[in-house]
Amino acid sequence: MRYTREQVLERLRAQTAQGKPIVGAGAGTGISAKFAEAGGADLIIIYNSGRYRMAGHGSLSGLLSFGDANQIVYEMGEREVLPIVNDVPVIAGVNGTDPLRPMPHFLRQLDALGFSGINNFPTVGLIDGRFRAELEATNLGFYREVEMIRTAHDIGFFTIVYVFTPEESEQMARAGADCIIAHMGLTVGGTIGLEREGGVAMKLEDAPARVQEIGEAAWSVNNEVILVSHGGPIANPDDARYVQERSDAVGFIGASSMERLPVEVAITETVRQFKDTPLRQR
Repeated sequence: MRYTREQVLERLRAQTAQGKPIVGAGAGTGISAKFAEAGGADLIIIYNSGRYRMAGHGSLSGLLSFGDANQIVYEMGEREVLPIVNDVPVIAGVNGTDPLRPMPHFLRQLDALGFSGINNFPTVGLIDGRFRAELEATNLGFYREVEMIRTAHDIGFFTIVYVFTPEESEQMARAGADCIIAHMGLTVGGTIGLEREGGVAMKLEDAPARVQEIGEAAWSVNNEVILVSHGGPIANPDDARYVQERSDAVGFIGASSMERLPVEVAITETVRQFKDTPLRQR
């Protein structure tokens, strides 16, 4: 079923009122969604990157021109995730910079399909340098994502957004975003994540202050905005706990953390155990 914005917010606030963190799980397959719900996820989010991630490729594939991001999410929702989820609000990751779709029409299609909320992914927030500057200069920048979220809010969707800077956080809060995800970068760990030590990833001890700074910017506009964290060095439950104990973040949104990393370990170890089962000596 599709939940209204108010119903989603009521569910999330009920969790924090009980002292429980909000947990959102990315789902690149129906089985990921099914068992994220079984584990108690509060939100299930479909990203186009989930399809690439669960095919064994890096999550940043979702930012490159390997497929139609919005069509991928629509099809995953229609044929894989929405039919299998019983009770959890399902969120669509929407490419808000897509110039080939009338965005209000596409958002209403997602509403009719049964999505309860909208997220901005793929996001140009993960891009910096000259390429980012040229995207901004040619009508393909972050403000297009802000306007997409504003439209989704006006339609009545729950909106949960990735931001990377305090300035972006403030912009999204002004557009009506209900939940800010302080994005710390590509997730560390596993076979296709960043290196935790010695690489380009942020250090975990630096994450709480950055998350808090992003939250403060949103609260300067609307003190009802929910703050959660994602990515970079925040890759497992202990990492999320570390950030929540040192900031006002009330939860965590995981994609690689919820499906790729667990699957890498589980399949490898299960196959290894079968391989270690000896044959009877003849």
